[in-house]
Amino acid sequence: MPIKPSTSHATLGSEFFDPVEAAHFPELTLRYRNQRAAASVGLDELSDEQWLAHFGRFEPIAGSFEQPLALRYHGHQFRTYNPDLGDGRGFLFAQLHDEQGRLLDLGTKGSGRTPWSRMGDGRLTLKGGVREVLATSMLEALGVDTSKSLSLIETGEELERHDEPSPTRAGVLVRLSHSHIRIGTFQRLSYLRDKDSLGRLLDYSLNTYFGTDGGNRPAETLLAQTAQLVARTGANIIAAGFVHGVLNSDNINITGESFDYGPWRFTPTYDPAFTAAYFDSTGLYAFGRQPDALAWNLTRLAECLLPLGEHEALEAALNSFWPAFQRSMWQAALRRLGLMSRGDQADAELVVAIFAFLHESQIGYEQFWFDWRGGRLSADRALRGPVAPAYAGEAFAPLRGMLDAYDAAPSVNLDHPYFSRAVPRTMLIDEMEALWAPIAENDDWRAFHSVLGEIDEMREAYGSDVSGASTAKSSARPGASS
Repeated sequence: MPIKPSTSHATLGSEFFDPVEAAHFPELTLRYRNQRAAASVGLDELSDEQWLAHFGRFEPIAGSFEQPLALRYHGHQFRTYNPDLGDGRGFLFAQLHDEQGRLLDLGTKGSGRTPWSRMGDGRLTLKGGVREVLATSMLEALGVDTSKSLSLIETGEELERHDEPSPTRAGVLVRLSHSHIRIGTFQRLSYLRDKDSLGRLLDYSLNTYFGTDGGNRPAETLLAQTAQLVARTGANIIAAGFVHGVLNSDNINITGESFDYGPWRFTPTYDPAFTAAYFDSTGLYAFGRQPDALAWNLTRLAECLLPLGEHEALEAALNSFWPAFQRSMWQAALRRLGLMSRGDQADAELVVAIFAFLHESQIGYEQFWFDWRGGRLSADRALRGPVAPAYAGEAFAPLRGMLDAYDAAPSVNLDHPYFSRAVPRTMLIDEMEALWAPIAENDDWRAFHSVLGEIDEMREAYGSDVSGASTAKSSARPGASS
């Protein structure tokens, strides 16, 4: 498809961003090129040199921004309000329309200092870029509405970091996202008591991302829409066994899309207390507390919208989160298993039984969803698998009966080669480190790209297709240098 550029975000006005310049990097080596994502916005026919020019030297894409924009926002970080945030090591580089006409953002990470860098160097470690590529690829394959990693380029710089061996290599990442309007974007304007700009942001958000002006209740409409989307993504994250690690209000988009992956992890087994970040000493963003964190952040959005809405109507919109999350959790579990709904009561009982069994048995979290894809159609396969004894015991019998009562969805394809494996593709912390080791020690990227191929196979096997920027599927492509 042809490239369809936009400068939509600039129409908000200069008080929403700062024009910046990208860093000048000494050497550019293309490490990852996401052709599936590129194809969705017309970038797939770029040569490697053109790719490096746009996503390493940040030469403008014709018709989009002439200069990158560092976005302004505030946010609560671990429940403490920080008015000194903003894009500190990234910027909005371009906006493009995808094949469905949706407006997508090309945002960066590690592209240099901005007015919001504070004491930071504006850089990203190469390992951090590798981690984000793996996180987004896995989440997409597991059906989570996530930003896509479009490009990872090594920059030839060495960085000093206190939390990993240094000096360490640097990279610059480009993401494809469905909006960079965060709860923190609204918080900044509320903090500044800038009601006019708050109203302009509300109108822009509704018209651009929800296709409505909100009628007589625009603030309530935005909150209700965002609550539904955040609830769905939250449920899908739980079903994927994912721990984001830093669900601060500046990391929550109004479109509900998950993004910005730092200290993420996948939980090995069902453990509500499992955390991703070493600095999360209280477990605020632990696996099982993520829905509460999302609800807390939505409450902050509701507070920002009070000057523009009616208190009781905003409260009703906010209160829609938990029923939406519950229903989304049922849907997420059925989607992961590839089963048709049997009605709310049966679906709710199934989900309760699944998590009770996972908690009691402590079998591999991803192993269960893999083993019972298609329900009773996979019984023989599950009972030949590595955790068959857990399925043969009395504790599993009630859940087995529930699974047997469900019909597989028409889309389930158990003949896919992925299901001939004994164990699923996972991305636990030791597996991620094992992929990084040959890169760090020998500049050997073969295992990294091989695993991305496995993840792509998993995505195909599950038929993953989610909203937001999800039509931008991922595929790995090692590239060139300049």
